[in-house]
Amino acid sequence: MSKLYYSIAISLYMLCGMSHTYAQKITGTILNNKDEPIESATVSVEGTSLRASTNVSGQFVLDYSGERANLSIRAVGYQALKKRIDKKDFGKQQTFILQEDNLNLDEVVVSGTMKEMSKLESPVPVEVYTAKFFKANPTPSIFDALQNINGVRPQLNCNICNTGDIHINGLEGPYTMVLIDGMPIVSGLSTVYGLSGIPQALIERVEIVKGPASTLYGSEAVGGLINIITKKPSSAPVISADVFGTSWGEVNTDLAAKFNAGLKAQSLLGVSYFNYQNPIDNNNDNFTDVTLQNRLSVFNKWDFARKNNRIFSLAGRYVYEDRWGGEMDWSKEYRGGDVKYGESIYTKRWELFGTYELPIKEKVLFQFSTNGHNQNSYYGNTPFMADQYIGFGQLNWFKTLGKHDLLTGLAYRYTYYDDDTPVTADPNDIDKNKASITHLPAVFVQDEITFDPQNKLLLGVRYDYNSLHGSIVTPRLNYKWNSVSKNDVLRLSFGNGYRVANVFTEDHSALTGARKVEFEEDLKPETSWNGNINYVKKIPAGSSFIGLDATVFYTYFTNKIIADYDTDQTKVLYGNLNGYAISQGISLNIDVVFANGLKILAGGTFLDVYSEEEGKKVDQLFTEKFSGTWNVGYTFKKLGLTVDYTGNLYGPMRLPLLSEWDPRNEYSPWWSIQNIQLTKSINNRIEVYGGVKNLLNWTPNKGNPFIIARAHDPFDKEVDFDPVTGDALRTPGNPYGLTFDPSYVYGPNQGIRAFLGLRYNLFR
Repeated sequence: MSKLYYSIAISLYMLCGMSHTYAQKITGTILNNKDEPIESATVSVEGTSLRASTNVSGQFVLDYSGERANLSIRAVGYQALKKRIDKKDFGKQQTFILQEDNLNLDEVVVSGTMKEMSKLESPVPVEVYTAKFFKANPTPSIFDALQNINGVRPQLNCNICNTGDIHINGLEGPYTMVLIDGMPIVSGLSTVYGLSGIPQALIERVEIVKGPASTLYGSEAVGGLINIITKKPSSAPVISADVFGTSWGEVNTDLAAKFNAGLKAQSLLGVSYFNYQNPIDNNNDNFTDVTLQNRLSVFNKWDFARKNNRIFSLAGRYVYEDRWGGEMDWSKEYRGGDVKYGESIYTKRWELFGTYELPIKEKVLFQFSTNGHNQNSYYGNTPFMADQYIGFGQLNWFKTLGKHDLLTGLAYRYTYYDDDTPVTADPNDIDKNKASITHLPAVFVQDEITFDPQNKLLLGVRYDYNSLHGSIVTPRLNYKWNSVSKNDVLRLSFGNGYRVANVFTEDHSALTGARKVEFEEDLKPETSWNGNINYVKKIPAGSSFIGLDATVFYTYFTNKIIADYDTDQTKVLYGNLNGYAISQGISLNIDVVFANGLKILAGGTFLDVYSEEEGKKVDQLFTEKFSGTWNVGYTFKKLGLTVDYTGNLYGPMRLPLLSEWDPRNEYSPWWSIQNIQLTKSINNRIEVYGGVKNLLNWTPNKGNPFIIARAHDPFDKEVDFDPVTGDALRTPGNPYGLTFDPSYVYGPNQGIRAFLGLRYNLFR
C-alpha cells in the first residue's frame, strides 16, 4: 500500500511540473462590511501573474507553492486590500472584509494601457461596469445593455431591420472599436450585424475608454473603445442559467457550464438563444415595429495551467442569426422580390481568439484572433451578399526599467472582404467583383513614467502601414495627477486617431430604401486630433459617499466621411470632407451611496457635433445635444428584495427629411426610456426578477404623421420623377414629393412591455 501512495505522489509531482515544492491552496471568502459576499472580486499574488476571481458566494481558490503570499484584493465599489498569508495558513478558509469605495478607484483595468493595473493608477481614464450593473436592466445582447451608460448610446439605423451601432460622445458607431477580451473582434461587417450576438450572461465586466485609442489598438478606435471581458472558467459557476421573456413574446435563454479537462485545463461553455416571432404593428404603417429574430450564439473559453503561472487562454464563438422586418404579410417566399417589401438578413459568424505568454524570462504575450463573417441579405429587391475574413496577431513585450514601464508591440492585421457592390467591382468590368485584401502591419511603443506617487506621464506612438493607403502615425500623451489622499484625480489626454471607411459594411443607409449611393471621389482615411480633461472627486460624508467624475472633450477631424442626405433626395452622397468637423462637449457622472444602502448613479453629457464646409456649419444627423442616464437601486435586506429604476433622456437631434414639403419634424422631441425591476433572492442559487420596460410607452411615431416615408409604396411604383433632376414630383398621390425611406429613425419602436426572468447559479 505504501508503494501505491508513493507512486501516486510521484505522478502528481511530475504532472504538476513542481521542482521543489507542492502547490497548496489558498482559499477564502470576500465579504463587504455588511457580511454580504462580493462577486467578481480579483485576488492576486503580488510578484506573480497568479490571480483568481470570486464566485457569486464570494469564494476563491488559488494554487500557490511559495512560503508566503502577499495577496492584493480588489473589487468594483470597494477599497483595495493587501494581506499577507503565511504557509501555515495555506489550506485554511480565510475571510476578508472590503470597505466600500464609491469611485471604484482600485478596480483592475486593462483597456487603457494593455496591461493590468488599478483604475486609480491608470493615466488613461477607464470606466468599468460589472455584470451586476447590467442585471439592473436585463437585455438579450450587449448592444441593448449599453443604453444606461452616460455618453454611450446604442443607435438604431433602420426602422425595418433594427440594426444599429454604438455612439460614444456623439461620434458614430464606426468610430467605436469593440473588443472581446482585448481582441479586435467586432469590425467591418459586424460593426452593424455582430453586436447583437454577444450574450450578456457571459460578461464579467465592460471597460470603456472615451477618446482615441488608435496608438494601442489601431484603426477604428477613433471615438473610443468598448472592451467586453468575459468570465474566467475558474470563477464561473459550475452551472448557470438566465432565462427571461416579455409580454411581446420575446424569449432569451443563456446557459453556461464549466468543467475540468485533466488537472491543467478548465473550460467554460455558454449557449445563448434569442427568439422573437410575433409581428406587431402598433403605429399602423403595415410594417413590423420590431424586427423578428432567431439567434443562436455558442461561446467556449479555455484556460490552461502552465509553469510559473504563465497565461494561456483560448476562446471561440459562433453566431447564427436570421432576422427580418417589413410588411406585416411578408414571408420568405417574397424574399428578394418586389411584391412585398422585407429586409431579410442571414448572418453566419465564427471567431477564435486567445493569449499565450511565451516561456521565456521576459514577459512577452502573443495575442491572436481570427474571424469569418458571411452575410446573405436582401433589402427589398436589393441584394447584399458579403464575405469577410480577418486575421490578427500581436506580440507585446512588457519591461520595467526604473521609473519607466515600457510596452513594445508588433501587430499585423489581414482583411479579406468581398461583396456584390461597386466597392469590390473589377475596374475593368463593373459586372465582375474583385475581393479587397488589406495588409496592415504595425509597430508601437509606450512609456509609462512614474515620477512619484502623485504624478505619472504616459507617452506612446504607433506606426501602421496600410497596403492601400500607405503610412499612418498615431501619437498619444497622457498625464495623471492625484492628491496624497487619493480623493482627487486629474487626467489630461491628447492623441491622434485614424480610420479607413467602408461604407457598405458600416452604413445601413447605403443599402436600404430607394436612395442611390454615389461616391463623389475616392474616399481617404479619416483622421482626427483629440484632447480630454478628466477630473475625479471623492467626497466622504460619514457613512455615505459622493463621487464626481467630469470630463471635457474636444475632437477635431481633418478628414471625415459624411453621408450627405440633403443635396439630392434620391441619393446618398459620400465624399471627403472639404473643411473640418468637430465633436466637443462635457460630461458629468455622479455616484452616491447612502448609509442605508440606497445607491444612485446618474450622468449627463452635453454635445456639440458639426461639420463646416465653405463657411457653412451643419449639425451632425442623429446626434443629440444632451443625453442623461440614471440607475437607482435599493435593497430591502430583510425581504431579500432589490428595486432598480433605470432610464435615459435624450434631447433633440437633426433627422433626414426627403423634401422641403416633408411633414415630419426636422428635429426629434425630448424623449426618455424608463424601466423598473424587482429582484427576489430566494437563496444563494436562485433569483427571480421581473418588471416593466419603457414605462412611459414612448415611441418615435408620437407627434409625427408617419415614420417610414411612403410605407404603402415601398418600391416607388407610384412615384413620378423629374426626368432632369431625378427628384420625386409632387402629385395627387404623392403630395409631399417623397420616396420610400426608412432612415428617419432615432429611437426604438417598441412600446411598454412586462418581463419576467429566473437566474440560477450552482457552485461547488
